[in-house]
Amino acid sequence: MEMSAAAGGLETSGRRQGSSTVKRRRWGGLRQQWKLLGLFEIDQQHEFYSLTCMMKEGLAAATQSTIDNPPTNELSDEDFRLEVTQIHKDFTMETFAGPVFASLRGSLGMTEQEYQQSLCSENCYLQFISNSKSKADFFLTNDKRFFLKTQNKREIKFLLSNLKIYLEHLRKYPHSLLVKFLGVHRIKIPHRRKKYFIVMQSVFYPDDRINARYDIKGCEVSRWTEPAPEGSQIIVVLKDLNFEGQYITLDRQRPWLLRQVEIDTQFLRRLNVLDYSLLLAHQPLHLDERHQSLSFATLIMRTKKSVNPGSSPIHAGIAPVPGAVPEDDCTLLLSEIDGGCLKKSQEGDASSGGTHQTSPEHAGPGRDATELQDFRAQNRRLLPNLKNPLHVIDGPEQRYFIGIIDIFTVYSFKKRLEHLWKRLRHPGRSFSTVSPQTYCLRLCHWVQDHTK
Repeated sequence: MEMSAAAGGLETSGRRQGSSTVKRRRWGGLRQQWKLLGLFEIDQQHEFYSLTCMMKEGLAAATQSTIDNPPTNELSDEDFRLEVTQIHKDFTMETFAGPVFASLRGSLGMTEQEYQQSLCSENCYLQFISNSKSKADFFLTNDKRFFLKTQNKREIKFLLSNLKIYLEHLRKYPHSLLVKFLGVHRIKIPHRRKKYFIVMQSVFYPDDRINARYDIKGCEVSRWTEPAPEGSQIIVVLKDLNFEGQYITLDRQRPWLLRQVEIDTQFLRRLNVLDYSLLLAHQPLHLDERHQSLSFATLIMRTKKSVNPGSSPIHAGIAPVPGAVPEDDCTLLLSEIDGGCLKKSQEGDASSGGTHQTSPEHAGPGRDATELQDFRAQNRRLLPNLKNPLHVIDGPEQRYFIGIIDIFTVYSFKKRLEHLWKRLRHPGRSFSTVSPQTYCLRLCHWVQDHTK
């Protein structure tokens, strides 16, 4: 990749002097092109163009390595500690725990080629400028499927040191709402600071019809954002106080959501984490989407996705990862959702040439009861037949996108001091810096109070 300093995009002092003029000149064009505030195409005039080109090149090489050498054995402790450095013309890229994240991606139904194509296409990345206090830089792939976010060294160290526990949680609860981390990297560019960044699955994907987005922390201090003008297409992520008076209407799926939020927040409490957010978005369902559960063929497809979300083949030797469970658990899910469909599901799969299902009456003594108990313990649900099923929940009239993000803030001594200071500054009001136990319970109560 030919990248000189002059072509690096606003990197030299001469380019910096004219950067404000260039940005002012481009402002109107960008708003007209995207009709979005906070989302910008990173083209050749953008200050991050050089960096994102290097990120693309590095990610292409890192992913190609897993394509050429797919993991075939069970994940080992060495895989979790693995650091691979690849040298490029203008930079070096380090990939951390590559086999672990490749295994996780496969369990989510992504082939490595598909992942590579989205991250490394010729189309420009998008920069997302949020109203968050974070100093991190946010990028999206052009198809908006993956987020890339810069992180500091402490946050990366925290993630990698808890990676095994994180994966164990996803194995135990395959339909977890926790954000799915897909890669951890560090890029070194001569004479510049090293940058750590993570790749995540976007909770709001696909976002074509989303009409409102919220970042929920379950408190009130600094939790209001001025909404976008009515009728505009400007992206504004709203907060807790903006949501007051509204409800997440799920009906039969409400108990599942309450239980999963409790499971995930208790996990974060054990990690001594606070200040995470529940991302929430919604869009109206089309008429055919509201009644898709009445289609038996759709029910079968959704059942298979629910017990094994990964549509890509997973190597037999790789340790189980989220959603990778035996196909014959499909019958258990059907009996859980609709007992009357149990026999029909077996007949439908047989007539369509599908994989043979083992029905409970043909299983060993007590096997069906034990597996059904395990299934319920994992708090699974009937997933929608979509590209991002783990973060999509359909209510009677609305489709909701829900996920838990920003899970790196530990309740350190500094945070304890901040808690004491905020208690003095905001007496009688709720704020974000509280103990992990209080934070966990408060967010669970918020979800309980705002769902029906």
